[in-house]
Amino acid sequence: MQLTPKSEIVLESTPPTKILNSEKIILDVGGMKCAGCVNAVEKQLIKHPGVKNVCVNLGTEIAVIEAETGIVNPEALAQGLTAAGFPSQLRTAKSADNHPQFGVEARQRQEMRTITRQLIIAGLLLLLSGIGHFGNIGSTIFPFLNNIWFHCGLATIAIIIPGRPILVEGWLGWRRGAPNMNTLIGLGTVTAYTASLVALLFPQMGWECFFDEPVMMLGFILLGRTLEKQTRGLAAKAFRQLLALAPQTARLIINPEPEKLIAGANIIQIPAEQVRVGEWLQVLPGDKVPVDGEVRFGQTTIDESMLTGEVVPVIKQPGDIVTGGTLNQSGAIAIQATRTGDDTTLAQIVALVEAAQTRKAPVQKLADTVAGYFTYGVLTASCLTFIFWYFLGTHFWPDVTMSGGMEMAHNMGHNSPHLAPHTQYSSLLISLKLAIAVMVVACPCALGLATPTAILVGTGMGAKRGLLIKGGDVLEKVHKLDTVVFDKTGTLTTGKPTVTDCLVIAESTSQLSLIQLAAAVESGTYHPLATAIQQEAKARELIIPHAVDFHTEPGMGVSAVVEGKNVLLGNWEWFNYHQINIHETTQQQAHQLATEGKTVIGVAVDGILTGLIAVSDTLRPDAKTAVDKLRQMGLRVMLLSGDRLEVAKAIAKQLGITNADIMAGIPPAQKAATIQRLQSGNIKSVVAMVGDGINDAPALSQADVGIALHSGTDVAMETAEIILMRNSLTDVVRAIQLSRATFNTIRQNLFWAFAYNTIGIPLAAGVLLPGWGFNLGPASAAALMAFSSVSVVTNSILLRRFDPAVSHIDLIN
Repeated sequence: MQLTPKSEIVLESTPPTKILNSEKIILDVGGMKCAGCVNAVEKQLIKHPGVKNVCVNLGTEIAVIEAETGIVNPEALAQGLTAAGFPSQLRTAKSADNHPQFGVEARQRQEMRTITRQLIIAGLLLLLSGIGHFGNIGSTIFPFLNNIWFHCGLATIAIIIPGRPILVEGWLGWRRGAPNMNTLIGLGTVTAYTASLVALLFPQMGWECFFDEPVMMLGFILLGRTLEKQTRGLAAKAFRQLLALAPQTARLIINPEPEKLIAGANIIQIPAEQVRVGEWLQVLPGDKVPVDGEVRFGQTTIDESMLTGEVVPVIKQPGDIVTGGTLNQSGAIAIQATRTGDDTTLAQIVALVEAAQTRKAPVQKLADTVAGYFTYGVLTASCLTFIFWYFLGTHFWPDVTMSGGMEMAHNMGHNSPHLAPHTQYSSLLISLKLAIAVMVVACPCALGLATPTAILVGTGMGAKRGLLIKGGDVLEKVHKLDTVVFDKTGTLTTGKPTVTDCLVIAESTSQLSLIQLAAAVESGTYHPLATAIQQEAKARELIIPHAVDFHTEPGMGVSAVVEGKNVLLGNWEWFNYHQINIHETTQQQAHQLATEGKTVIGVAVDGILTGLIAVSDTLRPDAKTAVDKLRQMGLRVMLLSGDRLEVAKAIAKQLGITNADIMAGIPPAQKAATIQRLQSGNIKSVVAMVGDGINDAPALSQADVGIALHSGTDVAMETAEIILMRNSLTDVVRAIQLSRATFNTIRQNLFWAFAYNTIGIPLAAGVLLPGWGFNLGPASAAALMAFSSVSVVTNSILLRRFDPAVSHIDLIN
């Protein structure tokens, strides 16, 4: 029989493995319009010697490059992209007031103003062209609206002014061997304009003029891009709000002596980025806390909702920790800085959210692969459409050349449109219009925006609610989860155990001396059980003796020399190793305590077992709710503990976890292997591990998804893939719900993007023209293309309405 293994006495946390000799380079990249552009940027970057990996995000317009340290010149990468038609700059600024994201937003605002001006011009042209297109509307007042030369002038202006950037970017993309969406639009617009111009100048050819088509195409394209920019701005709103939390200034206390703390001359205002660790700062009511720190003077309430999502203010007194970016509500306090600059919790959160928005879901790889060849495929489809209809289609189905539409008649003295009930169109013109429609209707933009916009909204909204999700790949893994494993101590329980029983075995030992000896040995460790014993000693006002020669064996126990006596604390295995005799009566006493859900620690002095100390850790108040809700979501919930089976069973019984789902007596070094066995067993499980981010780091890293309660440690930030800032177990439920909702949105976006092109291209190619007489004109194709991008981004925006919460009934239960 064993006592409870002291499995978590030693902090055996190991951060995740990092690639050696590598550095991360971040570039802000402009000029990307679609997934084809993303593919072109990635190819341009990956060809540089020393570049190991590249991830480009269309939604946030950044490129993250992993390169060998000292081999790659970041400025050269930016210059190369700029020369290739994608204006780029290196991210260097890190302070809150000039964070790179604000520079990107300034550029986006400028782009938005430019597009809006172009849209106004194109809209005016579209209105005038539309009046002429629909017959005699307004012609009685303005006869020139029906003049074909007037429409020619409108189309010319539309191409030269609002359409010029599209044509230039499309041409540059073609020249550098990376045609994009602008290339397709430009080719369609110029082809339609040129064919109409030929028809106008050579009326004897009998062609139709359709100058309204290039005008309407450009109008719809610019309308779509304006709406897309606006919705993408809404998608990034949560992240901008997160950035805005960073305080700009701090009140530095020059001399922190108590009698000078409130002296006005003793306080100066400095930029928050200049604060150093150890300096004292004054925080007045209404101020944001400038950096992470410890309250040294005063009392107040702090609003931490912007970081944790918890709306109830938290009382802060001397000795309490405050976080940079939170809001001081009621009283003036003095704090001493403990973390500054990029080390603050807020800075780490911002960095995590930024990184998350660059990590693609594996499902996006298919879209990116398709988009890389998309433009070439569309151009090929357009050429094949023209060839088919010109050489075969119009001969097999001659009726398609008959139309009741509008014909531009070119009479010697009257160039005006008139309606013809049955007009014969040229086979060349029919084939050309269908080919143009195919070029214009195709849309790789939707494919490129499907994943990044959803991740942008999901991760930003999660951060606002205290749920940090590290990227699209995490979202996809969460969607596949079938098992959630909880660590016990500090995760399901409060992690603040107290001593409940102290049983003396040796007659020469008293309860007080037993507590004193145990507290002395535990003074060399930092585990919650050690804290409980030390707090018991302080509560009894005992003097803790001095201990030396500390030794710890993970999962077994600790030893030290106290006043010349060799004292051991630990489990039966630890005592057997030291050849200490254990009476059967003592084993029965330990078993009884363990069945009551208590952790039992044996104490031996000079090779003789002298007593037992029982420690009890209470469940977190929301543990039962979280476990029940996860089960309702169809997930298997398991308990992982270093404690002996009896203790684990007692906790599991309170949570409704069956004995089959208990893994007890697992020391820290074996927790990762235990997770691995679940993943590779006969029934392979996709496992999420929930831990406190300290001792559980190896298991968090091994799990398919590591979920850490934020413990204020960097290892939680480094190892886990989802971090719960509020340390609430119900946030495990919320995080999984949000991840599932975000990934479902990604899948919806990709489905509609693929479905749109799968349906739109055949329609534009005239698949329904012979039997139904239906086809998409170039202008209609442009409107449909613009709608596809806007619909994908809008669908992502709808994520903001999703509330990942545990129901009221669940909370009551």
